[in-house]
Amino acid sequence: MDDVYKTIEAVAEGYVTEKKSKFISAVYPVKSADEAKSIVDEQRKKYYDARHVCWAYMLGAERVDFRANDDGEPSGTAGKPILGQINSHELTDVLVLVVRYFGGTLLGTSGLIKAYKEAAADAIANAHIVEKTVDEPIAIRFGYVLLNEVMRVLKQFEQARWEQDFKTDCVMRLRIRKSLASQLREMLEKLHGVSFIE
Repeated sequence: MDDVYKTIEAVAEGYVTEKKSKFISAVYPVKSADEAKSIVDEQRKKYYDARHVCWAYMLGAERVDFRANDDGEPSGTAGKPILGQINSHELTDVLVLVVRYFGGTLLGTSGLIKAYKEAAADAIANAHIVEKTVDEPIAIRFGYVLLNEVMRVLKQFEQARWEQDFKTDCVMRLRIRKSLASQLREMLEKLHGVSFIE
């Protein structure tokens, strides 16, 4: 199904040490690039004495909106391995951040890649990964007399969620997973007197 994606529900942390360098990692659920950026800014202030604050994020169910940042580490040694861990777990709507405290020994390119990869992997391993569906909104309006018929249709779609407003007419705002939306729409269209609100 292309309407399912994996993400996390809450922040999780990880930690690795490599030749006395400390790598403190965390994975955050995020919904936008701005939200990711504000978390990065916040963590930079918190770990103001750290040598590097490297990160990567992936956004959206299609997993095409992503960024990675080495924060002064040699190019491709930090952000890319962090992003690699997000990809190998097929996650989206996440930010993974790794803070490095330099331990006095240079790790070299392969050592850095390994450390950032392991730190990111540790945070993700501690996260609770959940599957979510890509939902489509459908809004409908109908008279009270159709309420039972509409409810009969909705009962056939376990995943459908809705809010209702029954002031003058019945108005329902539904959310249903994308792969079932057209089927639900067709069934509602067959009920004479149900109109769709754009």
